[in-house]
Amino acid sequence: MEVIHTIGRRKTSVARLFLSKGKGNIIVNKKDYLKFFPTATLQYKVNQPLLLTENEGSYDLKITVKGGGTNGQAEAIRLAISRALCKIDAEHRLVLKPEGLLTRDPRMVERKKFGQKKARKKYQFSKR
Repeated sequence: MEVIHTIGRRKTSVARLFLSKGKGNIIVNKKDYLKFFPTATLQYKVNQPLLLTENEGSYDLKITVKGGGTNGQAEAIRLAISRALCKIDAEHRLVLKPEGLLTRDPRMVERKKFGQKKARKKYQFSKR
């Protein structure tokens, strides 16, 4: 099996994934994913597509992720893993699609407008 390359995005995070046959090692930015994502919820987000398709321990994942915060990075990785698993076997799509793991979340931060404090917040208005 050759190496499969996919990309996942969330907010401003971009994750590049290289998936190959192996023993289940997940390396994120040259660190073990358990060290990179310290909390259990973020570790679960990364593992979720592998758990749903019952593939934990059968593929080695080498991931580089840039931008955003830890939560956005974990969700970007989750999308990249889901896309890679669908490339391997089309049957995985039937499991991942209902869970919403193949949908790119389009929500982004709204830009700040001039003459205002933030995107929606205004400076205090005094009538008199």
